[in-house]
Amino acid sequence: MRVETSAPAVAGQGVVVVGAGSGIGEACALLLARRGASVVCVDRDAAAADRTASSAVAEGGRAWGWHADVTDAASVAEAFAAAEEHLRQVHAVVNCAGVTGPLGLRSHEVSLPDFDHVVAINLRGALVVTQCAVPYMLKHGYGRIAHVASIAGKEGNPGMVAYSSTKAAIIGMVKAQGKEYAEDGITINALAPAVIRTAFLDTQPEETLRYMTDKIPMRRMGSVLEAAQMLAWMVSPECSFTTGFTFDLSGGRATY
Repeated sequence: MRVETSAPAVAGQGVVVVGAGSGIGEACALLLARRGASVVCVDRDAAAADRTASSAVAEGGRAWGWHADVTDAASVAEAFAAAEEHLRQVHAVVNCAGVTGPLGLRSHEVSLPDFDHVVAINLRGALVVTQCAVPYMLKHGYGRIAHVASIAGKEGNPGMVAYSSTKAAIIGMVKAQGKEYAEDGITINALAPAVIRTAFLDTQPEETLRYMTDKIPMRRMGSVLEAAQMLAWMVSPECSFTTGFTFDLSGGRATY
């Protein structure tokens, strides 16, 4: 039997990466561009979106930066209209936009405005991204959408009730949406990483990092490249018979 060893077939695909200014989103945008996709890098930090796009272009890729905030549905709709114009077809979307909210608070200590802010970005924002992307995909009869959830959405992290709740809700959301569009050539899935090494973690106490890695059987954090590689496959044509599913990236932590 012939073994296929090529990279996921994203060459020639038009991809929108939301949250492309840093972390997993930045790594994913750069990887997709290296593999031949044309990428629209969207972020609420316009300068960061432009930096990611410029880095991709400097490496020989095709990319554009675009400013949009997932809490502002009109700005996201504008970003997708521009992406459709630039790319001619939005084949795929990777949604990495997300915030943790305040950490280390038990549920009775969490302010409702803080909770609402996390919901607005992580959950409502994910719905907005899907709503803006799907009409273009329906027009072309093809699409791939990948949202970044979290292992916290499966297991719950103490002191992170807003984050855990919204990431659990994303898992439920893709289950519903995967079924809704299963006959339209559109797949919608999620990725549930355990802790991934990003610049944010450089500001965290060593005890906090040790607490997180102790829960991972591999005893290490994941890298943004490992997350990007999974996401690149999830939004490729090769991921053709999976929808409404959440892929783990947990170093063995996930139990279901």
